[in-house]
Amino acid sequence: MANYYSIQDPILHEIEIKKSRFLTYLIPIQSEAEFQEHLASIRKEHYKATHHCQAYILEEDSSVQRMSDDGEPSGTAGMPMLEVLRQNELTYIMAVVVRYFGGIKLGAGGLIRAYSTAVSEALGEAQMIQNVSQMLVHVTVEYNQVDRFNYQLEQGSLPVTLMDTVYTDKVQYQLAIGLDVLEDVHKQLTELFNAQFVWDELGEQTVNVPREV
Repeated sequence: MANYYSIQDPILHEIEIKKSRFLTYLIPIQSEAEFQEHLASIRKEHYKATHHCQAYILEEDSSVQRMSDDGEPSGTAGMPMLEVLRQNELTYIMAVVVRYFGGIKLGAGGLIRAYSTAVSEALGEAQMIQNVSQMLVHVTVEYNQVDRFNYQLEQGSLPVTLMDTVYTDKVQYQLAIGLDVLEDVHKQLTELFNAQFVWDELGEQTVNVPREV
């Protein structure tokens, strides 16, 4: 079960509507201080822009939510942006839409659609992640066992996330395994290798893995 959903890396996406340019920045953040730092940087880079509208959500339960229309008519920018983030159940994320006014007014409805679309399209390019509580496990096997293990990974028959692989005199896989399937995975590997492998639990951690669709 996911602790929360967010995005992996920053995204910059641009659209043009009736000669106005809308540049959307989506950035994963952990605090309001981070939000302020990124916002200041964006304002500095786009100091000639008409508006720098904002929305962000923080905490695992999404309890911190803020938005700003930054000079656009009330409710036409920040709230639509925030609503897109909410609908995608995202947190620890900020969105800033920089608008360069093109001379044609869009009206309230047009602005709401523009800012919603700007954030939605940017999210379409983002790598969605889910933060989950998993056990980190080192599984060490002999080289003659590698093909069997890699085949299981490629087939997706093992509900694990491969974090790292180290090659020495043996091969060590670092796996992130959901707590609810930990025992099942250990049983599968025991049967696969006839108990001829090393299983070393490193401890429980929260990790980011691709979001399940």
